[in-house]
Amino acid sequence: MQNLWLGIDVGSVSTKLVLMDDNKSIVNKVYLKTESSPMKSVIKGYDAVLSNTNKDIKICGAGATGSGRKIAAAIVNADAVKNEITAHGTAALITDKNARTVLEIGGQDSKIIFLKDGCVVDFNMNTVCAAGTGSFLDRQALRLGIPVSQIGSLSAKAKNPVKIAGKCAVFAESDMIHRQQEGYCIEDILSGLCDALVRGYLNNLASGKKIEGPVLFQGGVAANTGIKRAFEKALDMTVTVPEYYDVMGAWGAAVIAQKTVNKNNGKSSFREIKGNIDDWEMKSAVCGGCANCCTIVSVLNGGTVTAKWGGRCN
Repeated sequence: MQNLWLGIDVGSVSTKLVLMDDNKSIVNKVYLKTESSPMKSVIKGYDAVLSNTNKDIKICGAGATGSGRKIAAAIVNADAVKNEITAHGTAALITDKNARTVLEIGGQDSKIIFLKDGCVVDFNMNTVCAAGTGSFLDRQALRLGIPVSQIGSLSAKAKNPVKIAGKCAVFAESDMIHRQQEGYCIEDILSGLCDALVRGYLNNLASGKKIEGPVLFQGGVAANTGIKRAFEKALDMTVTVPEYYDVMGAWGAAVIAQKTVNKNNGKSSFREIKGNIDDWEMKSAVCGGCANCCTIVSVLNGGTVTAKWGGRCN
């Protein structure tokens, strides 16, 4: 029987799950859209990652991260629940123990992480504007009538990249439309867009910070070769996209869960997901116990409460 560790990363756009062995190698992974229900995406992802894995396994523990980590943790009774900074930094160091900087761009936000001596020493996040994130690039690809996967290859053919505003998603889109109306070709516009988004990222997140290599580029947008080239041009250094760039958060959560369980003498609180997906639901209610009037969120399985959070008092 093979011992495996489960990592779950629930983001605003996508949900990622990995199964990792004792040597911290990924055995299987699943990447799917979160859509309207983080809870259902976790359950679907769990079924999918198990269905493609050897049946003779034992899940020894589970970790959760991402904006929906509380939901994921409630469903599997996770051993470790950590923020995305810690999870991505952990996975980066598994990929390259000498890594110093992590550039991470997801579906709705972006972050930069600084590492030293195997630890996260500083970070910065942008959750205010969607410019440069996966959802923004998806929108522009749809508007231009091209697959988002072609942005990188088309931008590489640019001969005269145009200037695009990169600080704001609204201004960036307005600039792109204006350049189209001026007659610029799509290759030059896309190359200018990649340069602008990277410029905005570095100005917003890395201003005043020293970026040192090795530099890793993680998150779903790391699949865009145009953004990778723009980073390398702006930083004048090599930027590496890890093999598992799209599930680094989930991988880091699995590694943290393994460490947590090992510190607890091998005892895990992990609970298998059982029952039909429709047996799971979430409910919210306002507590009238005091003047705070907290919104309490409950996770139920078959009508039984498995977890609650949201209260400011005991």
